Amino acid sequence: MPEPVEQWWARRQFSRGRAVPYDVGTYRAGWAAYPELVRQYHPELNHGIVLSQVPLAADVLLCWECTAGHRFAATPTEQRERPAQVRRRSAWCPECSALARPQPVVLGEPRPLPRTPRRPAPALCAKTPHLPTGTAFVSECAPRPASAAEGRLRAGLGAAIEFDAAVNAVKVSRPFFRHTEVWPDIVFPELRVALEYDTIGRHGLEHVGKRQDTDLRKDRALRAAGWEVIRIRTGKLEPLGPHDLTVSSVGAKSIARIIDELRVIRGALLVDAYLR
Repeated sequence: MPEPVEQWWARRQFSRGRAVPYDVGTYRAGWAAYPELVRQYHPELNHGIVLSQVPLAADVLLCWECTAGHRFAATPTEQRERPAQVRRRSAWCPECSALARPQPVVLGEPRPLPRTPRRPAPALCAKTPHLPTGTAFVSECAPRPASAAEGRLRAGLGAAIEFDAAVNAVKVSRPFFRHTEVWPDIVFPELRVALEYDTIGRHGLEHVGKRQDTDLRKDRALRAAGWEVIRIRTGKLEPLGPHDLTVSSVGAKSIARIIDELRVIRGALLVDAYLR
């Protein structure tokens, strides 16, 4: 239970055996990340105890005063968890936050507020052929290879194992960005394995954050269609699936590792039948 600041200070004096349990400035570096809290704290409202003498996780009730003059009691943890350092000013004070929150006004008899109509779902692309789920085919909507390294990987695999390089899409059951098809970087139709080549890109934004969530959604769509996925993860990218491989560059060793992983997925007897 949080305790008043004077009781907390007295208990700290007893437990630490010092008249000043924490010197001024002890926790200045931690509180520096919260400039709005520094402005709202006033030692004269807290028995002369300076904010830099209070640990950030202390279970103590402190008195705060916002720029509008509202005074309220809160623990350091409650204050730090309200917003982060750069949110709007009113969110730092409970009274200002309540005043800033819009309130619905309903005149007359109580009645439910109307719901916001949902936007209609975008229409699916009509160019995807009507094929059974899991069928590999040549799509006219598939993008072109995005990097030279992907082209070297395709050429290296083409020299090691037979596959139709023209096939670039797999039919899936659920829509994926207005299509019922996905476009792996390399498709092995006979093995029903899709290969993806992932890099962080020139600006470090590819295949991270929301784009990584899209990759996982794509993998789930392929596995639901009866396919398996191998992702070649370069740089600092961590594996996402059970068969993903982390490589530093495209070369003979990485080609050999991909062939070995194909054997793990589909068996050596089937995979070796397509080796050149």
